[in-house]
Amino acid sequence: MHGEEVVFSQGGRMGVVTNNVAEYEGLLKGLEKSIELGATELTIKSDSQLLVRQLNGQYKVKAPHIIPLVQRAKKLLVQFKKVEITHIPREQNSMADALCNEALDQSP
Repeated sequence: MHGEEVVFSQGGRMGVVTNNVAEYEGLLKGLEKSIELGATELTIKSDSQLLVRQLNGQYKVKAPHIIPLVQRAKKLLVQFKKVEITHIPREQNSMADALCNEALDQSP
């Protein structure tokens, strides 16, 4: 890929979950959609330092409820030729913030 391109974005409500579960669920939906769209290379930018470091192998996954989410993500990630996962400050993640606020503003 010669530049960054957003080809799909989506937000939604998840009920009551931890922020870490929400981060992984969002990642999984993005990975599944990327596979569906035929992507072969991905750049994943997340303001969740925990998610980035767990997927890059820098942190161990200790929370039992997160382990299956990490396992699913890793199974999806190996389907791409090239994947880059980087941490960005929350201030640089305005698209995700806007999608979250839009979902929260919708009535239940």
